[in-house]
Amino acid sequence: MGFVYMMGVCYGCKRPFSFHPNLVPSLRINGVREPFCQSCLDKANPVRIENGLEPLVALPGAYEPCPEDELI
Repeated sequence: MGFVYMMGVCYGCKRPFSFHPNLVPSLRINGVREPFCQSCLDKANPVRIENGLEPLVALPGAYEPCPEDELI
C-alpha cells in the first residue's frame, strides 16, 4: 500500500500546501471545491463565529498523506 499527498493552493492565502483530498476543509466557490490551509482557518473562524456561521474544522488527518486506497 502507498500514500498520496495532494498538492494545491490555499484559496485564502494562495500559498501551496499538501493535504488529504477527502478531508481538507474546503468551500464550494463558483462551483469549485476550494481548499483552505490551517493558518487561514485560524484567521477566518473568529470572523465566521462573529457572523453567526459555524467554524470550519479540519478533520484529523486533513493535512496528512492519503492512503492510496481512500482515493475516489
